[in-house]
Amino acid sequence: MIVDKPAGVTSHDVVARVRRERGGKVGHAGTLDPFATGVLTILLGRATRLQRYLLELPKTYVATAKLGWRSSTGDPDGELTETGILPEKLELPTGKVEQMVPMTSAVKVDGERLYKRAHRGEESEDRPVREVEVYRAELLDQPAGGPGVDSRLEVGQEVRFEVEVSSGTYVRTLVETLGDAYCSALRRTAVGPLDISRQGQVLGPQQALCFLPEVALDEAQARAISYGQKVPVEAVELPAAVQADPSGSFRLVHADNLIAVARLADQNLRPEVVLEPAS
Repeated sequence: MIVDKPAGVTSHDVVARVRRERGGKVGHAGTLDPFATGVLTILLGRATRLQRYLLELPKTYVATAKLGWRSSTGDPDGELTETGILPEKLELPTGKVEQMVPMTSAVKVDGERLYKRAHRGEESEDRPVREVEVYRAELLDQPAGGPGVDSRLEVGQEVRFEVEVSSGTYVRTLVETLGDAYCSALRRTAVGPLDISRQGQVLGPQQALCFLPEVALDEAQARAISYGQKVPVEAVELPAAVQADPSGSFRLVHADNLIAVARLADQNLRPEVVLEPAS
């Protein structure tokens, strides 16, 4: 289920609301900060077992940077300070980038989540550094006068960037690379191929995992997989995508139903998650 999360609520709040409305097991595949809006992928029932595949997908955001200001948390929920210093260039880094995990994150250091330390006003210099990837970063609001003209910028001005990043990227930290700027608004417009145009839709597992290669099974093979039995590789036709990346996951499908997600192991199809029970 694709939800357009509003600002001011947590991802947990959205999950709790959906659980009250629908009942059963409910989860999500990728947290959004309370101030952020946009695509939140909600998993219902047995689809919660597919979380790992959705978490790994790249994310697309529209990030708004407020110039000449700083925030203690990199977003509008922190302590805001006007510096009056404007960025030299309106460019965000692309490619592989190292980011120190922000104090507002849920990452644990010495057994305690960083945001708990931040709430006490503490700072941790031993935060982990992670390598992430920025696939693209495009300026959507070009200042008057053309590219590279900084004199047209004003303190407090807001400009938007569209960024596509790997899973685990902190966009507010990316915005802070401009210098004196913070992320005043953030909207996630897509998680992999699942974009905001699908908000409100409940997708079946087959649709939700459309980005994974598909391997077709006959009825006997589907039954074997659902019982946890092995199916040899030579018994099926592997698509080019699986042959090119034999270590990756793929869908096992019969009669347009997703039976399982699997990998290759010892010349067999090895299910990682089985969705369809044998009938």
